[in-house]
Amino acid sequence: MKKFLVAGITVLALSGPAFAGSCPELMTKIDTALTTATVSDADKARVMELRNDGEEQHGAGQHAESTASLNEALA
Repeated sequence: MKKFLVAGITVLALSGPAFAGSCPELMTKIDTALTTATVSDADKARVMELRNDGEEQHGAGQHAESTASLNEALA
């Protein structure tokens, strides 16, 4: 199990530039979803925290981490 996790993280880390273009798209999806979603204030705060983390990571060139944060926010 650990081998699969390490392999997955390695693949994501090495393919960061491939995800670079998807970060802004994911941020837009989150922003759009929040306008119509009916979630608790706590859930909305958590989504915004993850979204902001993803935006900061994207700006720092950490695209694999950004994509992970943004996908967690979408979930």
